[in-house]
Amino acid sequence: MDLREQINKELNEAFKGKEELKVSVLRMLTAALLNKEKEKRYKISKENSSMEEKELAEKSALSNEEIVDVISSEVKKRKESAQEYEKAGRTELAEKEKKETEILQKYLPEQLSEEEVKKLVQEAIQQTGAKDQKDMGKVMGALMPKVKGKADGGLVSKIVKELLTS
Repeated sequence: MDLREQINKELNEAFKGKEELKVSVLRMLTAALLNKEKEKRYKISKENSSMEEKELAEKSALSNEEIVDVISSEVKKRKESAQEYEKAGRTELAEKEKKETEILQKYLPEQLSEEEVKKLVQEAIQQTGAKDQKDMGKVMGALMPKVKGKADGGLVSKIVKELLTS
């Protein structure tokens, strides 16, 4: 079962089980996926205007990797919102954002620990021959395909900076 089918199945189950928060989060996710698909479809149709509708629909369907990207983006938004709400003293809203994050994270691949990320960063630094912070782009370029969807980009960036300055 692909990720899209799993999300739709769980949305139906949550709806039947009257789990309001989960229904709300999964509907939002479905809308975000639909928007991403429309964006992809528009780009494809611009490049190839003679394409038939059926072929266009097939080519614009999101892969599991693209779905993971959308989910990661939604998780990042929730985490940032939760931090802002906490700064503003709105703990009830921060808690809601955290619960939404938990629901979304179930659809992401297993997240790497900080230690695992450090090991991958060290390998990437050796691979690229990076010496200082000017080489950060090279390291990130080599690293991101390996950790995409499995680690927070902010954490990866922080670790790369730490290891390149030490």
